[in-house]
Amino acid sequence: MKKLLYRKLLKDYVNFFLIALVSSSLIIWVFQAVNFLDIMVEDGREYTVYINYSLLNFPKIISRLLPFVIFFSIYYVLSKYELNNELIIFWNFGENKIKFVNFILYISLFLLLIQICFTSIIVPKSQDQARSFLRNSNVNFLGSFVKPKRFNDTIEGVTIYSEKKDSEGYLYNLYIKKDIKKGFEITYAKKGIFKQTSGVPVLVLYNGETIRNKDNKITNFNFSKSDFLLRNLTTNTTTQQKNQEMKTKDILSCLVNLYKFKIELLSKDLNQIINCASGNEVNLLKEIYKRLIVPLYIPILMLVPYIMILSSKERINYSRLKLITFLIGIFIIILSEGIIRFISKELGDNIIIFIFPFILLFFLYLMFFFKLNFKIKNK
Repeated sequence: MKKLLYRKLLKDYVNFFLIALVSSSLIIWVFQAVNFLDIMVEDGREYTVYINYSLLNFPKIISRLLPFVIFFSIYYVLSKYELNNELIIFWNFGENKIKFVNFILYISLFLLLIQICFTSIIVPKSQDQARSFLRNSNVNFLGSFVKPKRFNDTIEGVTIYSEKKDSEGYLYNLYIKKDIKKGFEITYAKKGIFKQTSGVPVLVLYNGETIRNKDNKITNFNFSKSDFLLRNLTTNTTTQQKNQEMKTKDILSCLVNLYKFKIELLSKDLNQIINCASGNEVNLLKEIYKRLIVPLYIPILMLVPYIMILSSKERINYSRLKLITFLIGIFIIILSEGIIRFISKELGDNIIIFIFPFILLFFLYLMFFFKLNFKIKNK
């Protein structure tokens, strides 16, 4: 009978958790996807780049929401069980409350492993894959990113300004500055339009003048029609791999080498690791903290709602206990994310930060162990 009760409890946890996680993740993803429209509109990217980039950011949203959703799910289901007198069934069957706590602790270890897989493997891989779509894509919809009465510097090395744009796509009173080797080139034109010539993007200009400054020598020429070629375009959008997109093993290997530890398994040539350089230690330590240490707060967040079983709803202070329990959970979530600001370059200064979740979990479980066992002995 106890197995059936635990099975039902687990089912309620899982159902509410999945519904809350998927629905909240989808809502945030939709809002985020709208912001990602800038990738296509501002940079002139293809629709496929936008779609793939947006989808590959979904795992990151899930990993960020997972701790809060876990805490809220346990808190909500336990509150509901207590309100409906369903927890009494466990106690009537002689179930020990410390075993009840151990049940959720075992589940938390499983979710901890899942979260570590997300933060250390799936999310970095998906983020790097998303960035690769930007690295390997070209600016295709050139006419879309040029906004009238605004300096458009989306294309690297090129700044375009247009006073107005008509419904047919013609730009008027154009100013174009292009960086060239050992100088720059400025072009003025009364009119222009983007076209494709043999698959090469071209800005066709009418009635203008080009001024070139190269090696401090200025030349200029007038034209009635001129083709401004735009081939092999790259944008100012950051495409270089970031710390958050690095493999976890590469980050650990980099830190091992930078701090001169001798760990054969993680030894690797620093030149083979992007962003591995002296001065980047703090950022890499913060990345390791987010991937391997923050997930350790999951067992704590799953145990915190169980503070409510230390009392019963018949007691006067039960409502206050529920509120305090919820605030403790929120505080721990904020603490787990905010303490990252105190990570420093010196490893010794970070020891407390990295072992703090273990200390907190130990004292939290110790509180349950003594309080619940003390109650049993008194009965």
